[in-house]
Amino acid sequence: MAITDDLRKTLSDPTPLYFAAGTADLAFQQARKVPALVEQLRTEAPARIEAVRNTDPKAVQEKAAARAKEAQETLQTRVNELLGTIDVDLKKFGEQAQDLALRGVGIAAEYAVKARETYEKVAEHGEQAVKHWRGEAAEEIEDLAVAVEGKPEPVQVAEEPKPAESELAAERKPVAKKTPAARKPAPAAKRTTPPAK
Repeated sequence: MAITDDLRKTLSDPTPLYFAAGTADLAFQQARKVPALVEQLRTEAPARIEAVRNTDPKAVQEKAAARAKEAQETLQTRVNELLGTIDVDLKKFGEQAQDLALRGVGIAAEYAVKARETYEKVAEHGEQAVKHWRGEAAEEIEDLAVAVEGKPEPVQVAEEPKPAESELAAERKPVAKKTPAARKPAPAAKRTTPPAK
């Protein structure tokens, strides 16, 4: 029974649908920015292409070699520092490993909380987007109904019965109403033939 309740609760929760709607809305908002970015790239592209054509391949190769050499030296010094700081004492190494594991668990928990908050924010955004979409649809339907049918006329409310009428109504016995299923079909109207002349 608990599985059924959990399944029912999971399937009736609208949050994943709101998350999907929020994601779609955010994607749509970002997609609207694409034409402007394409136009910006289109205007900047000739200048960048010209700059690439004007560069000297030897200068680029020398810069790349210098950066690679610098990166290799930096990496080597950091590895040497790391190896120098590692204690040979196994007990201390075990404590460090345990500490790192606990830090990893803490970081994972922190990321899980951040992911949940982000999920809830996107779901909330989706809920607002759905409400906005529903509101627009309702307004459009209302406008369409007014255009097709015209403005609705005010309905007149019947007056309240007078005290004498209400006393008569109280004296009458209530009539039992038949349900639609219990009604008998109405007999067909009898045709009367006109008298012969």
